Amino acid sequence: MPPKRSIFEEVGDGGKAPAPRAAPGGIDRAPKGARGAIRVWLLILFALVVVMIAVGGMTRLTDSGLSITEWRPVTGAIPPLSAAEWQAEFDRYRQIDQYELVNRGMSLAEFQIIYWWEWGHRQLGRVIGLVWALGFVFFWATQRIPTGWTPRLLMLGALGGLQGAIGWWMVASGLTEGMVAVASYRLAVHLGLAFVILGVIAWYSFLLNRTDAALMQARRVREGKLFSMTTGVMHFALLQILLGALVAGIDAGRGYTDWPLMNGVFFPPEVFDMTPLWRNFFENPALVQFIHRMSGYLLLAFAVVVWLRGRKSPHPATRAAYSAMMLVMLGQIVLGIVTVLYGAPWQLGIAHQATAVLLWVLILRARHLAQYPRATALRT
Repeated sequence: MPPKRSIFEEVGDGGKAPAPRAAPGGIDRAPKGARGAIRVWLLILFALVVVMIAVGGMTRLTDSGLSITEWRPVTGAIPPLSAAEWQAEFDRYRQIDQYELVNRGMSLAEFQIIYWWEWGHRQLGRVIGLVWALGFVFFWATQRIPTGWTPRLLMLGALGGLQGAIGWWMVASGLTEGMVAVASYRLAVHLGLAFVILGVIAWYSFLLNRTDAALMQARRVREGKLFSMTTGVMHFALLQILLGALVAGIDAGRGYTDWPLMNGVFFPPEVFDMTPLWRNFFENPALVQFIHRMSGYLLLAFAVVVWLRGRKSPHPATRAAYSAMMLVMLGQIVLGIVTVLYGAPWQLGIAHQATAVLLWVLILRARHLAQYPRATALRT
């Protein structure tokens, strides 16, 4: 008969090895891929896209976008290398209405200036595509992509390819009969997608800057209402960017150079002069600029409400992020007014666009911190 056991005695396992015990922190020790290296790669892409937006703005401001009348994704990377090739390129440009109606009599040397702007714009797009492709293939082939990130990075490349196609779709609109510039709504789509790509890269960079464990922990104390409100600001800001592209596409910012009125009145009488009615919302400088102004005021009011909510966050980093967002938004409003008062010179136009990029990233950063707050150590 086996001896009696104490009620506090460990029960034997019959000679079997003890079962392994779960060690704390296992989620951080699991393979996560090259998060830091991928983030650096994404930040390089981010910087290139920012430069791309600036170069695209200069291409539009110098009316250079129609100087290359063909879409050759591969062979177009090589510019004209001889006098005969330059002349052939110039002859193709002289067949479109922009030359006949705007630049008639332009010399070959003057054509080369606008050609280099457009060629540089397209070449930069090729460089961005190449940087993405080389980076993705390297991280995928060496199995350094974190779990679940392959579809995300592939989507980023797909967006880049779509942007190239939309770029040609935009240029093609200006090559049709009677057009001397690209269609403003196509310009808006092109710029809007550029900001979407920029936002995706920024969001991915924010996520990769912290471990999965830190993100899971932070999400437990997410500020859901603040996150939802900031998502609204994000969408509203993108709408305002699209409206700004419509203004830029028809040079509406140079037709009404007073503020807060427009040619001395609040609501210009010519806002619905075009027929059919829908054309006014895309091509009438009076209505397009009026909508852009009113949308800016509404965005500012909404942002103030969200900022006041963000100031109540218990997390210092979140409060600071919303204050930075609000400060830059105020600066953007002032810069927009100054741009109008001075008739939208290219220097102020580019500055206004660059500040829009900064504001866009700060909105996304505030939204990220509402979703994944950074914990702050408390001292007793």
